[in-house]
Amino acid sequence: MTISYKVTVPFGDAVIATRDTVIGVEMCQELFIPHSPHEDMSLDGVEIFLNSSGSHHQLRKLHLRADLIQSATLKCGGVYMYTNLRGCDGERVYYDGCAMISMNGDFLAQGDQFSLKEIEVITATVDLEDIRSYRGADPSFGIQASQRVSYQRIRVDTSLSDKNDIDLVPSKPKQLHHLMPEEEISRGPACWLWDYLRRSKLAGFFLPLSGGVDSSSTAAIVGSMCSLVVEAYKSGDENVGRDVRKLLQLGAGDSLPETSQQLARSDYDEYSACAHATLGRAILSIV
Repeated sequence: MTISYKVTVPFGDAVIATRDTVIGVEMCQELFIPHSPHEDMSLDGVEIFLNSSGSHHQLRKLHLRADLIQSATLKCGGVYMYTNLRGCDGERVYYDGCAMISMNGDFLAQGDQFSLKEIEVITATVDLEDIRSYRGADPSFGIQASQRVSYQRIRVDTSLSDKNDIDLVPSKPKQLHHLMPEEEISRGPACWLWDYLRRSKLAGFFLPLSGGVDSSSTAAIVGSMCSLVVEAYKSGDENVGRDVRKLLQLGAGDSLPETSQQLARSDYDEYSACAHATLGRAILSIV
């Protein structure tokens, strides 16, 4: 009260109005419900939709997310910027990332799915006039907009565009990349295991082999994890390399393993000797 000199404040949904566009936000599950906020927002002039999601991985679920995002911009026009949590958050689920940017029914950018990167930024260049032309070409859109739900506008004295943007070329539409089901099965649990391992600060995994499909499948998934880890730090991901050094207790002058097989060095031993076995400098000990 001493700052704003008001005793009441508005409560409910609002949108942000800049000098050149209007931005709205819907949260996570709101994309999946029958009547999503972006529908009413679009009729009220919102041109950019933001969604910060925490959608966990299920087999082929990316197809559903992509279909809903594409449908939203195909039907309503506008830019939909979708970001998703990535990693294991201490639960038994994995969040697979894969940020996307869509405009007027086309995809302009896509992030990685099942990546070990802690931070990933994707960008796209758009022309706001393309949104207005797209909506203006549909007379029924204007008719429904005249009966719209009105959102309170929080006005911000700034612009997302600049007079020098006239020379920028809008991003071209692109096809989304979808992994095969086998790739999802291989990479999803592998990324979960790596995130759990580095966050828990354990020394590694201990896997007794029974000869059955359960233990052998688990060994294959850990092998997939090691392949992803080696590929990540070889491509320059310093965070992954630093985590591997901590797990393997390597000094600053020690070399990182060159192959996934070296990272997951297998120590075959008799079961009776395993009670006193230690992992040493290995991610996986198999007995």
